[in-house]
Amino acid sequence: MKRTLDRIHEEKVVAILRLESTEHIEDIISSLYKGGIRVIEVTLNTPGALECINKMKENYSDLIVGAGTVLDSESAGAAIRAGADFLLAPTLKKETIETGNRYNIPVIPGIMSPTEALTAYEYGAQAVKVFPARSVGENFAKDLNGPLPFVKVMAVGGITVDNAGEYFKKNGHSVGIGSSLVSSQLVADRNYEEITARAQQFIKLRDQFNT
Repeated sequence: MKRTLDRIHEEKVVAILRLESTEHIEDIISSLYKGGIRVIEVTLNTPGALECINKMKENYSDLIVGAGTVLDSESAGAAIRAGADFLLAPTLKKETIETGNRYNIPVIPGIMSPTEALTAYEYGAQAVKVFPARSVGENFAKDLNGPLPFVKVMAVGGITVDNAGEYFKKNGHSVGIGSSLVSSQLVADRNYEEITARAQQFIKLRDQFNT
């Protein structure tokens, strides 16, 4: 569990895939990989998400693969059986965290306050997701870690190329990036070169602010 969270911290950029179809998922993954992304999450409301997670684990030995939009312990168990290395949840639910801990898989629940962050930690979560991050801004993680330095924070929601630098500078653990990296329009147009280019932009910003 610690090794997975350490890898996510090292990579800092988590690509979040919420797709209407997984018809071209292999091209999308390849494009992100070419752009330097090594941590990818597939939301469970993506059709065929579990199969995608399983195939990604088979095809890319160095990818950290997560499941997102994990709403309950049943979904958590299914994702773990599919091979997910970590689980992201939009909300805070004790049973989901306990399921992950049972199988040594980190669960990163969504929180929006110091009380929720501490509660998640007491439930056994070693990291939390500030979601939606746009609602609280890039200083939230830094401010939260003042009184709660033991809570690792991933910022998700509203992170773009224009503001990512501030998050990399002020957010201690990692950021999750969705449509700014892989938008439905890019997928519809099969514009995989642009997906790679965007990935490279975020990686360049990461390296700029984390040297």
